[in-house]
Amino acid sequence: SAGLELSVNNHAADFTLSTQLGPPISLSCHVHNSSQAEELLWYRGDGQVGLKDGNKVNISNICISPVNESDNGVTFTCKLARDKSVQLSVILDVQFPPRLSGEETLHVEEDKDITLTCNSKSNPQAQTTWRKDNHSLTLQQNRHELYQTSEVFWLSIKKVQKSDNGTYTCVVDSPLGKGTKDFHLIVEDKKPVFPKEAVIAAVVVVTVTVLFGIVARKDKFLKV
Repeated sequence: SAGLELSVNNHAADFTLSTQLGPPISLSCHVHNSSQAEELLWYRGDGQVGLKDGNKVNISNICISPVNESDNGVTFTCKLARDKSVQLSVILDVQFPPRLSGEETLHVEEDKDITLTCNSKSNPQAQTTWRKDNHSLTLQQNRHELYQTSEVFWLSIKKVQKSDNGTYTCVVDSPLGKGTKDFHLIVEDKKPVFPKEAVIAAVVVVTVTVLFGIVARKDKFLKV
């Protein structure tokens, strides 16, 4: 296989192919400098792609249709069958806008903690912000915390107060578009908590009273 080279879509080295969701894309692998028929193989990640017999020799084409979010970051590799070290890879860069919609209603008891979870997947990665009642959310130290990954944006509120009632909006803004999702937070009254000591004392009083009643009745039974 000395001197043999591969090209994919006229690229002679590994490359990244940027594309959008939906429309199919084709990858065409060619063998160069071959003096005989050379079989080609295609891989999606580590898995081999099934090819028809007429699509394996010297030139091989694959089609990704439709392109979806799961194809983003996937590597497609064309290899020479008899010498897999002769290969060329394409990384798909599938760009898509954030897809946020709908709303949620959350109930939380006063003084409890709560976390609002916003799924904010997009490519390129978007800027994400939180709003409250259509105004910029003022973050309070030690009460509000923000966490973010490439796909999820969290807002954590500690020791919720009545003033936290309202509609929180997760806003995800990318060059390809904007997405929003509303969270209606309803803060409920704190439920009364009975002191454990008082409950134990009440149980003891009732138990002692019952025991005295049994003893008193026992004396009457003995007299009879």
